[in-house]
Order: sequence, then C-alpha cells, then structure tokens
Amino acid sequence: MQEEGDEGQIAQEEDVAEGYLMELSERCNLRCLQTLDLRIEIGICSESVHVPNVVWTIQQLKHLYLPEQCSPETKLKLSTLRNLQTLVNFNSKNCYVKDLINMTNIRGLKIRGPFNIEDFNTEELDKNPPIIQSEGRIDPKHLAHLLLSCENISKLSIDVEIRRLPEYHYLSSNLAYIQFKRCKLEEDPMPTLEKLRYLKMFELHEEAFIGKEMFCSAQGFPKLESLSLIDLNNLEEWKVGEGAMPSLQQLEIQSCMQLKKLPDGLRFIATLQEVKIGSMRKTFKDKVEEEEEEFCKVRHGLSIIFHDCEW
Repeated sequence: MQEEGDEGQIAQEEDVAEGYLMELSERCNLRCLQTLDLRIEIGICSESVHVPNVVWTIQQLKHLYLPEQCSPETKLKLSTLRNLQTLVNFNSKNCYVKDLINMTNIRGLKIRGPFNIEDFNTEELDKNPPIIQSEGRIDPKHLAHLLLSCENISKLSIDVEIRRLPEYHYLSSNLAYIQFKRCKLEEDPMPTLEKLRYLKMFELHEEAFIGKEMFCSAQGFPKLESLSLIDLNNLEEWKVGEGAMPSLQQLEIQSCMQLKKLPDGLRFIATLQEVKIGSMRKTFKDKVEEEEEEFCKVRHGLSIIFHDCEW
C-alpha cells in the first residue's frame, strides 16, 4: 500500500514534469529542440504521467521518448514531426496510428502496449489502419502495414502481444537491432528473421516466444553479433545448423527453464567469444560444464560464464 507521502511526491513530480513541458512549449527556441525525453523515474513507484498536447509544435524534433505509462487523458498529435528519427513507447491509447505511418524518417521505434480497439472512435477508425485485432493484441497483417511504412527503420522494439510475425518481405531490410518482449509468438521466429542481412543484435525476452523448439538454419543470420534469450519458459530445444550465425560474438541465455542443453551447432561458430548463462537449472549447467572442455578446444578464447545456476 502506498504511503500518503509517496502519493504526494508522485503528484508533485507529475506537476513538475507537466509544468516543465508547458514552459518549454512557450519558449521561442522550442522549435529548435531535437531531443525530448519524458521518461520519469518516481522512486520505486511507476505511475501514469500526463503529457500535454504540445509536442506537435516541436517540428525539428528528432528523438522523442514518451513515458512508459501516460495518463488516460493524454492524446498526442505527432503528425507534424516529419524529422523524427527515434520514437520510444508509442501506443494507440495516447497516440494516433496514422501519425506514425506518416513518419518516413523513423530509424528507431519502440511499440508498447496498450493497443485496444476501444481506444478508437468510428471517425478515427476511418483514418487509422485497423491495427487492432483484439484487446492488447496487434493484428500481424496491420503491423506489417505499419512496419512497411517505416522502410528506413534500423532499430525495432515490440512490447505487446502479436502471436505471430508479419511475413519477411514486410520487414525493413535495414533492421540492425530487434527486441521482442511479451509478444507471445507461437511460431519459431528464426526462419523469418534469419533472412535479415544486416541484423546485428537480436533479443527475445519475457515470453516473446512461447513455442517449444527453435531452429537456426545454415547461412542464417549472416551479420548477427549478439543474441539474448531470456525468460522463454516453454523453450525445450534449440538447434543451430552448421554455418548459421557466422559472426556471432556474444550469447546470453537466462531463465529458459525447460531448455535441455546448448545447441551442438555453436561449435562451428569461430567468432564466438562469450556465453553468459544465468538462472538456469543445475542439470543444464552440468550439461554445459560436461561439454565445456570440448567446446573450448574448438573455440580458443571462448569464455563461458555462469551465475545463479545452483538449483
């Protein structure tokens, strides 16, 4: 239960944040602002923040970081931000989807829930592509339409349930970084994403994938340097074909409790330098240690780091 002092501090800091933004909007140099970060840390509490609809006036803005949770009354028009390159914590409750589609210079995009059908009235639905499939879930077909409109995007983070990926040809060929969280993908995402020629970093976190098996085929992920698998609770088997991920340097596996062992195909990756294994079952750790000497004979200089794997 929150103390009265905590609630007062939260309200005070929200007022300060809103007042600061309103003050900025009244200054004559606001139009020249290029970076606006509205993410707020409020002690151990994370409450919704009201953002007044003045961001649209900052027409030279290049990097916009919205709060993780905006208040229900926040509704931002962003269609004038033609120079925007980075947009973090975009959602349908506080922003208009049609505005995102008009941002052709976007390089980095983080989509975060909520995405709810009731957030749109009839008039807005005529103007926005019907991106909503059901409460809290994006229809992959319309997500594909959205991503296709951001053809220059190189960094993509999706933190909302989508269940399945759009087809490969809808994704930007320029993608260098992808993070999926809580997407609950039912099908193995590897066959689709391994075709991205310039992908360097890939993170699957917190039930991003809820299936049991993943497979990286030969010649897949040609430029991938870093791969992170965290909190994939259903993953039991991961296979890596010979020739896959030929540029991989760092691998992190954490809290994938059903995973039985490391893929044998990792032996063929000459560039692999570090494997971090955390919060895994002791049986997994024992299996890795059993094969560690052989791994390191093949991969000179390979470092395998364990933490919190004793249960």
